[in-house]
Amino acid sequence: MRKGDAVAISVARRRTNWANRASWKTGLIHALLWVYVVVTLYPLVWVLNSSFKANKEIISNPWGLPLDFTWSNYLNAWKVGKISTYFFNSLYVSTIASVVTILFASATSYALTRMQVKLPNTIIRALLLLALLVPGGTLVLPLFVWIRDLHLYNTHLALILPYITFGLPLTVFIVSAFMKAIPKELEEAGIVDGLTAFGLFWRLILPVTVPALVTVFILNFLSNWNEFVMAYLFLSKEKLRTLPTGMIAFMNQFNMNYGSLAASIMFSVAPVVVVYAFLQEKIIEGVTAGSVKG
Repeated sequence: MRKGDAVAISVARRRTNWANRASWKTGLIHALLWVYVVVTLYPLVWVLNSSFKANKEIISNPWGLPLDFTWSNYLNAWKVGKISTYFFNSLYVSTIASVVTILFASATSYALTRMQVKLPNTIIRALLLLALLVPGGTLVLPLFVWIRDLHLYNTHLALILPYITFGLPLTVFIVSAFMKAIPKELEEAGIVDGLTAFGLFWRLILPVTVPALVTVFILNFLSNWNEFVMAYLFLSKEKLRTLPTGMIAFMNQFNMNYGSLAASIMFSVAPVVVVYAFLQEKIIEGVTAGSVKG
């Protein structure tokens, strides 16, 4: 055997070994990811399965499929348990707060990345970072006093305004990181076409920033949807309660009706799952683009 052939065979063997090792590592990673998916989704699947069972069937056969689908659990939770009221309150508060947060954060990000402001950008970013470092729980008491003095207690504004305030810093960081990468030539072309500063922002910058806007909308919506402490302290009227606080009253009322409890949990989880399912590509695009371009 010639020396060149021996070298070629050795290289081929090494490549085969490397490929086998890479394949083995990939298979192990995929197996671990599947285990993680099963562990994560199993509680949700179990609750979904239980929501179609009667109490007796849940107790006697908690792990099996429902023998007779009980749709009345959802109807009972929606109407009798007043989940419909809590659901639409949460939807209203979370959506309004998220949309307003995005509008303010987009305008702030545009000013930071495209305009000359009096304060240096480093100072503004330092203040935003400081706001991120302050634990929200430490501000609950002064917020309560402020809301009481402004006569906002037992109004949805008592939640919307704090949600906007707490959501602004992170939203500005993500959106401004995305806006930095937008070519200035795009704005120059808009100026040539006669667009004002507002026109540049509304007609050029915002449409390009849609992936980042969708990402921050989901992040803010999820945070607002799941928030409990402020909703519990600032709202005492039952007709104004959001879903997290309303679930407490529901559980006290239906503490032995496990099927209706499971149905109410599905009502609280369903919007998040649906929104993420339809917008997951935009979310991933916004996060990856912001991380690379920022």
